[in-house]
Amino acid sequence: MSFSKPAFVVPAPGWLTASIMVATIMQVLDTTIANVALPHMAASLGATQSEITWVLTSYIVASAIATPLTGWTADRLGRRRVMVGAIAGFTLFSMLCGLASSLPEMVVFRIMQGVCGAMLIPMAQSLLLDINPRERIGQAMAIYGAGIMVGPIVGPTLGGYLTEVFNWRYVFLINLPVGIVALFGVLAFLPQEETRERRFDFMGFAMLAIGIGALQMMLDRGESVDWFESTEIWIYAALTVSGIWAFVIHSLGSDDPFVNLRIFADRNFAMGSLFIFVVGLTMFSGLALLPPLLQRLMGYPVIETGLVMAPRGVGTMLSMIVVGRLVSKFDPRALVMFGVLLTAWSLHLMTGFDLQMDSHPIIWTGVIQGFGLGFVFVPLSTLAFATLPQNLRGDATSMFSLIRNVGSGAGISIVTAVLSRMMVVNHESLATQITAQSPQVRDAMPLLLNHQPTFMTIADGLVTQQAAMIAYLDNFFLMLLLTLAVIPIVFLLRKPQGPVEAGPPSE
Repeated sequence: MSFSKPAFVVPAPGWLTASIMVATIMQVLDTTIANVALPHMAASLGATQSEITWVLTSYIVASAIATPLTGWTADRLGRRRVMVGAIAGFTLFSMLCGLASSLPEMVVFRIMQGVCGAMLIPMAQSLLLDINPRERIGQAMAIYGAGIMVGPIVGPTLGGYLTEVFNWRYVFLINLPVGIVALFGVLAFLPQEETRERRFDFMGFAMLAIGIGALQMMLDRGESVDWFESTEIWIYAALTVSGIWAFVIHSLGSDDPFVNLRIFADRNFAMGSLFIFVVGLTMFSGLALLPPLLQRLMGYPVIETGLVMAPRGVGTMLSMIVVGRLVSKFDPRALVMFGVLLTAWSLHLMTGFDLQMDSHPIIWTGVIQGFGLGFVFVPLSTLAFATLPQNLRGDATSMFSLIRNVGSGAGISIVTAVLSRMMVVNHESLATQITAQSPQVRDAMPLLLNHQPTFMTIADGLVTQQAAMIAYLDNFFLMLLLTLAVIPIVFLLRKPQGPVEAGPPSE
């Protein structure tokens, strides 16, 4: 079978792909690998539990602000220099995080790690799109998607193992050998391209940075300060709206904007971006909900929690292998629809969880959901970029990554808020059913009728436990509704016809 010529010809595309994916997986793992190590970090660095969360917040905010810089930086410096600098910087600051002796040091190093890591994901996607012929884009996106989606699933398991067996510093130090391998691979197999003079639109960048940074702070801090009951959240909300509004108005009137908003004039990219936002909402929300459910309500230890969740990654890997071959033979929209329905089915099954079940329902629903999400991500990425000119892919991949990450942050904040609210509502509802006339009280706990404090405490604990479980089920149902809500978007995506033309320069 003969293939069309790729947009960017490299001498060893297979080896370059391997090097790029090593760097990608390293970066994606770091978004979740440190979560389970936070209590150990707090004790070692002399920080409170509220202060140590800045280890996560600083990385997320820095990454969100730096992600849109990718397109401009790649045009100005060339993708080889950007990839080399990003991998080297990420590896260096990972090592410094592992050696940090105080919380301020750790936060500074995490900010720099987030800035470097932010460019790796969109750069990896852009390169894989360009070094492969059009006929193999689906397989390339399958490889890319495997790293993006498996990383967050494996991260907590690997982080828990490293923290328990060694100590929390190895959560960061493990990046050193991995980063060195990726760096030498990119140096050896990625040639330098011609650069393009492109003015830096400081106003556009500043407004987008303010808007996105404030949004991430609002999502991260909202739950701890009771959302819009706090002046702090109102300030973040105002900065978010005003920053993004000013960015859009400025970009539409600029001859050479920081991000070329022409990318959203392409219907597939616009609809794909909306779709990936919802995928971010549901995929990472599930990952945020399951560990506390398993550990706090069902008594699973950290490492066993990771092992129970690991098959979800197996499902994703299997689907990536399958869908990478199918995407060039079947309508990608049909594959996306199959993935959405499979994911929705897994969430429907999850609404039937209970506290007496063993690990099998968790494992099987995880495999099904991972398999379904793989069928969504790969053809969706193929469709989103299929009709875009090659010269717009730098801005497009950075915005696609940014939108997915914002969706992830929003999803985690939404399910956390819903969980807290529904636990209170469910507790009140269940407590009203415990009366002297209740058959359950007379038959199972008659001593409650004597108002003995010990039995009242036990009863309250059981009610709290059941209220929390119902709140988790409410969240799974909410995620099911969100997943079904994206089905109409599938019909708005266009099947690509033939190769994509390069199009006029975006300058």
